[in-house]
Amino acid sequence: MTMPSERTRSIIQTREFLVDLSRDKSLPDAVRTEARRLLRHYPTADEVLLAGKVEEQREGGLPWVFLSSRID
Repeated sequence: MTMPSERTRSIIQTREFLVDLSRDKSLPDAVRTEARRLLRHYPTADEVLLAGKVEEQREGGLPWVFLSSRID
C-alpha cells in the first residue's frame, strides 16, 4: 500500500525527472519538447507539499489523505 508521503515524494521526483529530461541535450528534441510541455502544468514541489498540508488539515471530506506535507 502506498503511503501519502511516498506518493508525494514520487510526484516531486517525477517533476525533477522531467526537468532533467527537458535539459538533456543528448536526447532527441522531441523528447525534450514533450518534457517541457508536460512541465508547463505539472505542480512544483511547494505546490504538492501545500496540497498535502491542506488535505491533512481539512475536516470532513474523504476518509483518507492522498498527499502528505512531508516526504520523509
